[in-house]
Amino acid sequence: MVKQAKTYNHDKLGDIELAPEVLEVISNIAANEVSGVYALKGTFSTDMKALFTNQMNYKKGVQLSYEQDGINLDVYCNLNLGVNVPKVALEIQERVKEQIYHMTDIELSEVNVHIVSMVSDKV
Repeated sequence: MVKQAKTYNHDKLGDIELAPEVLEVISNIAANEVSGVYALKGTFSTDMKALFTNQMNYKKGVQLSYEQDGINLDVYCNLNLGVNVPKVALEIQERVKEQIYHMTDIELSEVNVHIVSMVSDKV
């Protein structure tokens, strides 16, 4: 988990600081909006917390890391059964990278998509 915040310096107005959680929330929402994504995969503890508190955890399924070449983002998701996996994964990468840049002016070095499972609509 990245704990460093992004700081913008505006000489006349002051500083603007972005917490890493902001990037995680933007990424989660952007990835969930892609057609073919069933849900992002959280950890056991986040899944249980959501179950008992009835709250959406927008950081679930997304992990940031700082590397020498910039900020990398890993997205862990479940896809709907029958979708074109490479097409959906590429759309997740494009959508997340675009939304992060559009909302924060931060260019991600990499957006890695990890397909955890395929989920059937039949329950």
